[in-house]
Amino acid sequence: MSLESSELTIGGQTFKGAWIAVVLAIGSTIGGGVWTASSLYSRLEAVEAVQIPNIVPLEEEVLLIKQELEANDVSKLQGKLAELGTNLVVIKDQQSGLLLIKQQVTDVEKSVTEMQTVVQKAEIVVKAVDSFEGDIKALKREIQDLWDGMDELYNPLK
Repeated sequence: MSLESSELTIGGQTFKGAWIAVVLAIGSTIGGGVWTASSLYSRLEAVEAVQIPNIVPLEEEVLLIKQELEANDVSKLQGKLAELGTNLVVIKDQQSGLLLIKQQVTDVEKSVTEMQTVVQKAEIVVKAVDSFEGDIKALKREIQDLWDGMDELYNPLK
């Protein structure tokens, strides 16, 4: 069966061979166009159904952010960050020095505590010596009294 020998009868009209191919081609083209237009129309309806939010508050917020950035002078931020880094290095060095001073103060406090202990011991020794000195003076007075008494006994006429 070839295309040339094919016949199609529609409404009393007979179509042969190539005319069938032409009508089918035109019909499918028209059908494709209708389908494409329908698809486009449904997409347009979907886009129209989407509600666009009010962007005025967003625009105002963006404007405020822009003003704040300008007011804070963000362009000079790099210089300020470099200065801050330098300050942090200086603070770190100072902290190291303070830690050394703190260690020295701790050592001095230990020495002072040791000296206070020595002073307390010395005060105890001084009190003992004072007490001993008082005893010595009393003994010297007694010895002197004894000598005086012996002198009186040896020479009562004096």
